[in-house]
Amino acid sequence: MTGSLSSTAKERMNILVFGKDGQLGKAFQEELSKLTTALLVKPTIQYVGRSECDLADRELLSQLLNQVEPRLIINASAYTAVDKAETESNLAFAINVRAPEVMAQYAADHGATFLHYSTDYVFDGEKYGYYLEDDIRNPLGIYGKSKAAGEDVIARIFASNNGSGQYAIFRTSWVYGDGGNLIQTILRLAKEREELKIINDQFGVPTSANWLAQVSLNLVLDEHPHLRKFTSGIYHAVPAGETTWYGLACLAVQVALDAGVTLKAHPSTIKPILAVEYPLPAPRPINSRMSTDKLHLVFAGLGDMSKLEQLNQPWDKAVQSYVASLAKDGLI
Repeated sequence: MTGSLSSTAKERMNILVFGKDGQLGKAFQEELSKLTTALLVKPTIQYVGRSECDLADRELLSQLLNQVEPRLIINASAYTAVDKAETESNLAFAINVRAPEVMAQYAADHGATFLHYSTDYVFDGEKYGYYLEDDIRNPLGIYGKSKAAGEDVIARIFASNNGSGQYAIFRTSWVYGDGGNLIQTILRLAKEREELKIINDQFGVPTSANWLAQVSLNLVLDEHPHLRKFTSGIYHAVPAGETTWYGLACLAVQVALDAGVTLKAHPSTIKPILAVEYPLPAPRPINSRMSTDKLHLVFAGLGDMSKLEQLNQPWDKAVQSYVASLAKDGLI
């Protein structure tokens, strides 16, 4: 079934969020709750995880979309097991390409807004400097190839559709939040070992899942909140600055120590190594730095300095707050 939304769906703000059990999905639950707490008329928000919908089942996914009639679809789900993807390519492409294809087709056919998330892994990391949204992609592994194919199918669907739907693909990197991530792995190892060896020649930007959810909602919703019109396309979304995995590890360990957490390792006992000294099944881009100038221009046009200030948040400040919160809650 295609066509415009029903009159009832048009009157209410139906939001459908996929990936509720992941770091980004949990962040959207928190940020949408904050956003809607004070509203007299609240949007209808449905969060979907694996138990509610198998994203590899296209028919089931289509049925869910037609049942909910969302005006805003947020795809916070993804196959992100970078190394396992090398041997699970069919599943990676099912989740990262064919599922968003169904979501995008629904949004394009029904005049809805579609948010999707991609990755720095669509690049090979050979560029000197910061990647732009339209730079040539050359993913090194299956995971990156599946995410690049997902970008392509979404853009193609909206380009060939004359409806009023719109989409944004946010490319981001090194996401952390409520769930397993590298920061928590580093802190766990720092409790167990006196010395850590961390890669120091891969550059990128750690990105808070909550920050990413906030920035996403700033683009698509106004203060009421109503859906905002924006130019469909790819947007790079990472905090300000850059670091390496080694730099991130040193900061995370120091913040935990300053918060009173007992660790065996210290920044002085974290040894920088080259990526070639820690081979993994899937290759990673050496340079994952991405320019956010495009998103800066959009937010500048909104005339809201708070949105620009949020976009300019330094990565290290967010990591410090995150690690301090983990320490306070006894999660380290």
